[in-house]
Amino acid sequence: MLGQGAPSPAKDREAPDQAYVPQPAWKSVEVGDFYLKRKVYRAALSRYKEAAQVDPYYPQAYLGLGRVYDRLGLRQKALENYRKYLDLLPSSKQAEEAREVHEAIDRLERKLGTARSPARNHSSAASAASSD
Repeated sequence: MLGQGAPSPAKDREAPDQAYVPQPAWKSVEVGDFYLKRKVYRAALSRYKEAAQVDPYYPQAYLGLGRVYDRLGLRQKALENYRKYLDLLPSSKQAEEAREVHEAIDRLERKLGTARSPARNHSSAASAASSD
């Protein structure tokens, strides 16, 4: 007979099965946006990374990553994430955000000294600028 303070063997077996289940990507982005607005960049970065890990095809995760890296001055990482966002973005959706991202990419490329030309695709521009 087990004492009142002793854990039951059934409970011991249940604990390993209760693994951490991350939030859906949209929820992590929502929390990341909250932190980003309050300039708590480390927390925002963590949530956007979690969103990208949970759903690698969720464009808003990469938009958030680009914004955080941009504010932290990590231009190359910001550029890579803005480009990933644009690659995943549905063509007719979120036109205003897409325009802002294009402007951010142009600004970052100017600061990095890499001019974007129509002939260059995103991957070749990223590899050319990765020498930072």
